[in-house]
Amino acid sequence: MNCNETMLERILSFAREDERIRVVTLEGSRTNRNVPRDEFQDYDVTFLVTKMEPFINDEGWLDRFGTIVMMQKPEAMELFPAVVPGYSFLMILDDYTKVDLTLRKVDELDVYLKEDKLVQVLLDKDGRIKDNIIPTDEDYHITKPTARSFDDCCNEFWFVSTYVVKGLCRREILFAIDHLNNVLRPELLRMISWKVGTEKGFTFSLGKNYKYLDKHIPKALWERLLSTYNMASYEDMWRALTTCQDLFRDVSKEVAEYFRYEYPDYDRVISSYTNLHLTKKPRTVDS
Repeated sequence: MNCNETMLERILSFAREDERIRVVTLEGSRTNRNVPRDEFQDYDVTFLVTKMEPFINDEGWLDRFGTIVMMQKPEAMELFPAVVPGYSFLMILDDYTKVDLTLRKVDELDVYLKEDKLVQVLLDKDGRIKDNIIPTDEDYHITKPTARSFDDCCNEFWFVSTYVVKGLCRREILFAIDHLNNVLRPELLRMISWKVGTEKGFTFSLGKNYKYLDKHIPKALWERLLSTYNMASYEDMWRALTTCQDLFRDVSKEVAEYFRYEYPDYDRVISSYTNLHLTKKPRTVDS
């Protein structure tokens, strides 16, 4: 693994030599002082250039950063198209260093700098950036829920619970797993993050995909949450669903009490629906 100084100097050395590159920035976890350093952190770099096409049409310049063993170019993909502006080269080098290098036009600099505050300027050849930019993860801090967003979270969780029940009763476990993982679980995690905020403040981030959540909640709550990831059978899935519902109810009532929001009555209705079908023999045909 390349050390931080070696890889960044390699990137900057190339940028200094190429007149088409006017600004270089570093983004992501390597700019965040709240994130522990380790060997798995990517180098998220952006080159703001006068013209993008020459870099795209001839990729030989990428060899300056090391031997590439695998690469993705989202803008050139059909199945996984890019969702951000610019053109990116996501590279894995032969020492397993990962460099995500994005090209943006330099005349988009002002717009680019407003997109994310977790940015460190490494090179500014023309002095285009007048303000002193200090990387901050404040855009990723836990946010206080409004009464509307609190109810929306509850509504989505309990409404889609019926889809999980339907999938289990129909013996369509992949359908049930998909709705639990991709709809219910994000709302449960959102609600738990609000609970953390009420206890520790809304001044920090729980990380991408809530990866630091275990450091901020009681062990018992963490273990109950982890137990819901066991979904290898229908019995496990029923248990995961009811545990998610119990967790959501417990946590959301705490959040509602803290903010003096109304906790929705449809919890009772959907819980009854879940328990009713839990006691029945699962059907095998569509209704």
